[in-house]
Amino acid sequence: MNKNTMNTPSRSQEAGLATLIVVSAVQFLAPFMMSSVGIALPAIGRELSANAVELGLVETVYILAVVLFLLPAGRLGDILGRKKIFIRGTLLFIAATLVIPFSSSIEFFILVRFFQGAGAAMIAGTSLAILYSGVEPKQRGKAMGIVVGFIYGGLSAGPVLGGFLVTHLGWQWIFYTALPLEITALILTLVKLTGEWAESEGEPFDFMGTLIYMAALSLLIIGTVNRTKGDGYTAMALAGLLGLGGFFCFEYSRPFPILHVRLLFSNRVFAFSNLATLINYAASFGLTFFLSLYLQAVKGLSPQAAGGVLIVQPIVQAILAPLSGLLSERVQPARISTLGMIVCALGLAVACTLGRDTPLWMVMAMLSIMGLGFALFSTPNMLTVMGSVEARHYGTASSLVGTMRSFGMLVSMTAVTAIVSFYMGARVIEPGTLDLFLRSLHVAFMGFSLLCLVGIFFSMARVKQVPVIREQEAGG
Repeated sequence: MNKNTMNTPSRSQEAGLATLIVVSAVQFLAPFMMSSVGIALPAIGRELSANAVELGLVETVYILAVVLFLLPAGRLGDILGRKKIFIRGTLLFIAATLVIPFSSSIEFFILVRFFQGAGAAMIAGTSLAILYSGVEPKQRGKAMGIVVGFIYGGLSAGPVLGGFLVTHLGWQWIFYTALPLEITALILTLVKLTGEWAESEGEPFDFMGTLIYMAALSLLIIGTVNRTKGDGYTAMALAGLLGLGGFFCFEYSRPFPILHVRLLFSNRVFAFSNLATLINYAASFGLTFFLSLYLQAVKGLSPQAAGGVLIVQPIVQAILAPLSGLLSERVQPARISTLGMIVCALGLAVACTLGRDTPLWMVMAMLSIMGLGFALFSTPNMLTVMGSVEARHYGTASSLVGTMRSFGMLVSMTAVTAIVSFYMGARVIEPGTLDLFLRSLHVAFMGFSLLCLVGIFFSMARVKQVPVIREQEAGG
């Protein structure tokens, strides 16, 4: 039952604006908190006497928590009310953000980091569904474009802004800086968002499916991240992969599953849109990692100067993502997102040519191409995902596309780690090893561009398909 209480056009517009502000803020913060902490790891390690393995866990447990809780949070939002789950996730995220700077040990830091990731999952699993339910249909394209710009902005701005804060104020200020925005988003949610949006109210929650999903996914991620430490972790990853297969079979027969597997099989648009999300993130997420090292180690730029180059991409995305959302109201979104995937493949192909003598203008041009590709892909793809399901599945759709995004990140960084390890082993990046580093960069970007080509075919497969659901009313 939809509990949206907005009755007049003025109230609807005011609530829609509040919804957009809240969702944009939290969709920026969650990825920003992941990417900014990455650049602060050396400083955190020095202060908390952490080794390399422990520092790796700081990022791993965050991603693990996000992926673990996304689907359950989305389904609970459909049943209990998306606003309720969103508020609880925001409170948990704020509490963790407040506590982390006062960590006295790396073990405590990692523990609280897990809870922060769980809060981020509860936010991400419901916020896009809230946006789609709380904004008028004619405004959804523009609104989704703005939100997607904030998502990519958070991922891309993390290393730049985080590096500045760590250098001049200390790693704790990454968390201090985020608190005011988090608290403002919570206040706006409590005061301005009057809907609850629980279209699946009264349906049972699939606890058994949730347990199978969490166990299998934990085995897969932990085993994959630690696969180089022994055969036991490889076996763990394989067990997790088999467990996920069992989870899909189990969910197919459930009347009220946590993941509507039948929806994936019966809804071609929904299935291929999620697959396109996975491929796009898997092909592109490693870009910032490589370019950050390339600009400093190969081109000799300072961290601040490198950040000034890398900021080109999020600026292009922030400007163009809302425009692609507006364009999606006139052209079938799947066509635009397919074009975006093609542009991303072109940008990655250009990245394959980077060398010692590549001029900075060419690097910035490549980043501009990638920004254009992301802007064209992401907003229309999100609209296609959300527009292909009934309102009662908004939470599931929102959380599944978030899960695909996180999986893509994991796949990308796993591939990057494997390629760099193969070519460089334990060597550090220095003048004598730059050729090995550039070779690993070229191989990675060639692989990523080919992966993008595969994604183009999956994206094209849905172009002629008409989205299953087209909502007539805001709040669906």
